[in-house]
Amino acid sequence: MVNYDEMTQEAIESLAFSDDERKALALAKKRPIAFDEECPETTPEQAVKFRRVNPPRDRISKRA
Repeated sequence: MVNYDEMTQEAIESLAFSDDERKALALAKKRPIAFDEECPETTPEQAVKFRRVNPPRDRISKRA
């Protein structure tokens, strides 16, 4: 986590995206996902077998 109160204005500005980076991100959002041999699309059969590495925590029961 970053505490902005402890950061200088120069450090905060260095973390921000430049205009060119924002334009590149906007263009990337419009492009379709491209699958290739190294990273093929997941089939429905593979998706059924998928298991999360870190299952979601049960936060409600841990508050007690």
